[in-house]
Amino acid sequence: MRIFNSLTMTKQEFVPIEPGKVSMYVCGPTVYNLIHIGNARPMIVFDTFRRYLEYKGYEVNYVSNFTDVDDKIIKAAVEEGVTAEEIAKRYIEECKKDMAAMNVKPATTHPLATEEIPGMIKMISELIESGHAYEKNGTVYFATRSYRDYGELSHKNLDDLRSGFRDLKVSGQDEKEDPLDFVLWKPKKEGEPFWKSPWSDGRPGWHIECSVMAKHYLGDTIDIHAGGEDLIFPHHENEIAQSTCANGVPFAHYWMHNAFLNIDNRKMSKSLGNFFTVRDISEKYDLQVLRLFMLSAHYRSPLNFSADLMDAARASLERIRTAAERLRDLGEREDGGAPLGESDRAVLEEAGAFSAKFEEKMDDDANTADALSVVFDLVRFANTNVADDAPAALARGVLDVMKTLCDVLGLIILKEKEDLDSEIEEMIAKRQEARKERNFALADQIRDELKSRGIELLDTREGVKWKRI
Repeated sequence: MRIFNSLTMTKQEFVPIEPGKVSMYVCGPTVYNLIHIGNARPMIVFDTFRRYLEYKGYEVNYVSNFTDVDDKIIKAAVEEGVTAEEIAKRYIEECKKDMAAMNVKPATTHPLATEEIPGMIKMISELIESGHAYEKNGTVYFATRSYRDYGELSHKNLDDLRSGFRDLKVSGQDEKEDPLDFVLWKPKKEGEPFWKSPWSDGRPGWHIECSVMAKHYLGDTIDIHAGGEDLIFPHHENEIAQSTCANGVPFAHYWMHNAFLNIDNRKMSKSLGNFFTVRDISEKYDLQVLRLFMLSAHYRSPLNFSADLMDAARASLERIRTAAERLRDLGEREDGGAPLGESDRAVLEEAGAFSAKFEEKMDDDANTADALSVVFDLVRFANTNVADDAPAALARGVLDVMKTLCDVLGLIILKEKEDLDSEIEEMIAKRQEARKERNFALADQIRDELKSRGIELLDTREGVKWKRI
């Protein structure tokens, strides 16, 4: 398996620190509102990569944090007249609901920044003692010039960065020893939440939070650190600097970053009126459609969101589900356990070969777009090669392959069967009777009435079927 490592700008063979185990940290959202579809992209793509690692037999320790103390959280709390803790707790729960709806697996650990403050104070103290940080009037700064490899992830030259920052006016800028030095701890402002520290009553800077949470739950050096490409500089760059200086070892061996999501070829922003939360999208689409859409491009490629592309994703998901449901129905028939003939076994063997093709695509830097193409090839193969009178065992075997591959992608292709209420069942029965009596006008009237109630009927060779719309 090869991964594109942002640190080296090359695809590298993935070799974990400990054979059979993977430690992975993914930067999570700041919880001051409902998550937007830009937040959803890293959630979905790295959840899929985690699923693939597990499919390959790795034991994955997957950590993704919630930033639950931040200026935006405090601002929202002031506007509502509640505590910052109340805002954070509310939107953590809402985020978890959206993640579940997108079929994003819960992390092994979802640490909260506010519960890791002692570890942050300890790491900051160590950085001061080793000369990598300094305190000025209650604020602690990391000294970037103390880390000679600063800029290695963003591939920026330190002197060029300093030149660019020369005229920057930032609060407290004159206290810094260098314009690129960044905050590890800052004193509280009136009405803000705070914690006691040796330097001031205050709160940690954003960058130190992830360094400490990764160290606590994964160790001094981790296999994979991931997040959106907007985090490369300064967030991930700063994480590397402070973690490496505090721990004395490399922070992460592989860095994975997903590209931006645009809306109708423009950057998403509230001012442009093209800002969508995941909850907004759920009002129009099954969030499995959003998941398939996110996986339809390579994670390192920019992705453009539009209604047309979402409608295409919905049709694609429906195509997979229709094939899967047909295989399920064929597999549930009573055929007396008819044995597989030679041609049936050949079909099953050919279906199994799609797994190797799927793995080939996913092994190449988690190429979900090409992996999805393999799934669609399997759908076409199943529709063509599993006849309506095929043995039930053949249908079940092909469905198992399809379901396994879709499970890796986090796509739910078979919904639980549900019972209809008696009134709907009676209407379907009346329509069947009307069709037998060739009263097609009444049959069509009943079909239209059912459709208005969200039930679509499908006339198949196996009889009438229905689905919710």
